[in-house]
Amino acid sequence: MRIVTEQITSTATITGYVQDSHPDNIGSCQRAALVIFPGGGYFFCSPREAEPVALGYLAEGFNAFVVDYAVGEHPAETARLDGVAALTWVRQHAGEFHTDPAKIAVVGFSAGGHLAASLGVTASPRPSAVVLGYPVTRPTLGPLLGKDLLDVVEAVNAETPPSFVFTTQGDELVPSTETLEYCLALARHGIPYETHVHLKGPHGMSLAKPLTAAGRADMVDEEVAAWLPESVRFLRTILGDFPIEGAPADYRRSRAPHDAEPEAD
Repeated sequence: MRIVTEQITSTATITGYVQDSHPDNIGSCQRAALVIFPGGGYFFCSPREAEPVALGYLAEGFNAFVVDYAVGEHPAETARLDGVAALTWVRQHAGEFHTDPAKIAVVGFSAGGHLAASLGVTASPRPSAVVLGYPVTRPTLGPLLGKDLLDVVEAVNAETPPSFVFTTQGDELVPSTETLEYCLALARHGIPYETHVHLKGPHGMSLAKPLTAAGRADMVDEEVAAWLPESVRFLRTILGDFPIEGAPADYRRSRAPHDAEPEAD
């Protein structure tokens, strides 16, 4: 694995977690890449939704790039432009990192989910797929965050990429209805999507494992944690998987003569 960090705008940096290109590790095969936008209410970028998520996807064969985008006093539009710059940078460096420029998806959580979803409805070219965790999709929370937020639900159109979205009914900050309304908009436009609304869990669960729980037991849930492997399955369905050759090994034992069924009289 290589880790690379670069300033891509005056307000954003990108950190890439890039697979080695050793022949025993899929050689020089082009990989899909994920551009990850942590949450933090547009006030900060949460580390719980950054490197741990990138490493989870890295272990599944993706290249992963975490974006530290404009927050604080900067308007949401500046963050969106940082997101566009991040997608552009990953495409421009696709050859260097053995990345397939046609297979670049975005991943975002909470406010970072709003940013990722905004790229899905406005960026040119669009990302190939979108993965969202408990995302903000409506402008309702804008006054609370001090931001003028794009209404992503209203902006969904026929060019919006396939989306995987998860949330919890117990989210006390971003209602699960923001996920449901986004998915309904996708359905109206015939966009493929998959969504999971889990019964339990607060806002900001990240991987829903102890390493991202900030010491809180309610941030750990085995069912919610299934979102990452489920999203990997979704992404492979949309983007494709690594090429393989030959037939699967068959380890079934051939039946010996004495195992044969007795003949009928």
